[in-house]
Amino acid sequence: MMVENIVFIILNVLFLSILILFLIKQGSGAIVLEQAYSKQIAMIVDSASPVMEIKIDMEKGKKLAEDNGIDFGEAVIINGNAVTVKLSKKGGYTYSFFNDVKVSPRALKDSKGYTGMYLLTVTEKREVNNE
Repeated sequence: MMVENIVFIILNVLFLSILILFLIKQGSGAIVLEQAYSKQIAMIVDSASPVMEIKIDMEKGKKLAEDNGIDFGEAVIINGNAVTVKLSKKGGYTYSFFNDVKVSPRALKDSKGYTGMYLLTVTEKREVNNE
């Protein structure tokens, strides 16, 4: 009976330690940063007006993208009213904004490479008339 209790305790400790390691890895990983950056960009775009330029510091995202083999210049994609941030090969998180504007994202570079800053250029959405 004593052996059964010891095995039970060891298995529980092993399970809990694996669970804690998983949560720590997920909490500091690409998934959390992708969600945070995409939501932050969408909220900024929602409050922006045409002819604005907005700089966003994404230094942590740059480091993570480089570690995962992702080109930082393609980490932020804005297609229509959806912001997609991709910092890992498997991941990517998309979040929508409501403001009816055109947004062009561009990673800023200097002589050493990417700086970790993204420039969002907000302009009016042009409608095409088919008349």
